[in-house]
Amino acid sequence: MTSTISPEDLVGRGARDGAALFRDWFTELGTAAERGEHTAYVFVMGSLAEIVRTFDVHTVFPEITSLQTAVRRVADEYLNLAEDHGFSPDVCGYVKADYALQIRKGDHPMGRIPPPSIAVLTNACNTYLKWAEIWERLYDIPIVTVDVPQSRKAPDNGGPTAAELAPDQAYVQFQMNELIGHLEELTGKAFDIDRLREVLELTNRMGRAWRRVLELNRAKPAVFDAMMEGTIYLGVANALRGTEAGARYFEDLAEEMEYKAAHGIGPLVDHDTEHRLIFVGVPCYPIFRRFYQLFTDWGGVFVSSTYTWFASGGLNLDFEYDLDRPLESLAEGVLLSVRRAVDSMLFHDRYLKEAIDAFDADGVVYHPVKSCRTVSTGLADSRRVVLDERDVLCLYIESDMMDKRVVSEAQLKNRIDAFFEGLESRRIRKGMDAPTASTAPTT
Repeated sequence: MTSTISPEDLVGRGARDGAALFRDWFTELGTAAERGEHTAYVFVMGSLAEIVRTFDVHTVFPEITSLQTAVRRVADEYLNLAEDHGFSPDVCGYVKADYALQIRKGDHPMGRIPPPSIAVLTNACNTYLKWAEIWERLYDIPIVTVDVPQSRKAPDNGGPTAAELAPDQAYVQFQMNELIGHLEELTGKAFDIDRLREVLELTNRMGRAWRRVLELNRAKPAVFDAMMEGTIYLGVANALRGTEAGARYFEDLAEEMEYKAAHGIGPLVDHDTEHRLIFVGVPCYPIFRRFYQLFTDWGGVFVSSTYTWFASGGLNLDFEYDLDRPLESLAEGVLLSVRRAVDSMLFHDRYLKEAIDAFDADGVVYHPVKSCRTVSTGLADSRRVVLDERDVLCLYIESDMMDKRVVSEAQLKNRIDAFFEGLESRRIRKGMDAPTASTAPTT
């Protein structure tokens, strides 16, 4: 792809444009209620945003709006309010922040979040079910839960056959038809399957570009940090899923990363040595930038992240919607993406071993968090398996994604420093020199 802009404008464009699009999304949500437009509350794992968007209904992702209160350093206000209303400190921080947001009439550091007209969820996370019940009580709105059958066994390289998927796909599609009925009743609009095809094609474009971006991080040096920059990209992937702006953004992002890979431009400019890491879990948002710096100060770059696997709505999978059979294909996509999201949280070791080999990683960072049992399940066992079967070092650190009361920067720094001292020592023993030339993966 040939760029017509200067290298100075091209490098860093993804971060700049992503932040601008994200701000625009919040602004649009802020005026939606004033215009009397409907809003659906959806989740990143199985959002069914394509169907919702077909009816021109806005989407709010409460996980995203909640984590942004931590990134903006005001989450404690929301968490304290929810706990004053009886929520336990052990309840998911996202849920508590969102509950407080509703009590505060949608007041958010990035604008005003409209109340829901409908909620759409899957069983990808057990918390989703109880979370939606809060909105049901507060707003007396319809709640549509799509029950997605999960893997019957630990995933293998082959995966289920089309015949094995068929009954589950039909089950998901039946529930999607029920969702369509609810949206028709809510909006007074008839379902337009040609409009769905348009939206699915835009998601296909987004997915193609996103998979290429992920693949390009196999380059040496890596072209982006999958924890820090990856969080920006995931925000756009969810908020603008199925839109022209979202598809164009990721195509532009792929162009930027192609250029960086070809010219050996990495995310670290002050280090000759690159420690290639994989991040497991959810980032520490209360001190997000400082958390990132604790790794980059040592030349650490996250070349891959389980967050980019389970929070991308299946865009990371080698799957595209079939526009000749849009509803059937969407049901298949929801089934595959939700299954893979859950599998990548519960069977970390299988996917981590593949990622270590593919990205030539020399370290894995496990980050269990207090307020999310689902994403933190089995990390200690996964660490033992990975250490036994791959020649990498593993770091196990605990904090939280929302609650700064359980985040100790000093303790994190001590553990992270010791981890990198081990990586440096191993590099010296193995005679590993810093990469001197860029190696970009081919298409």
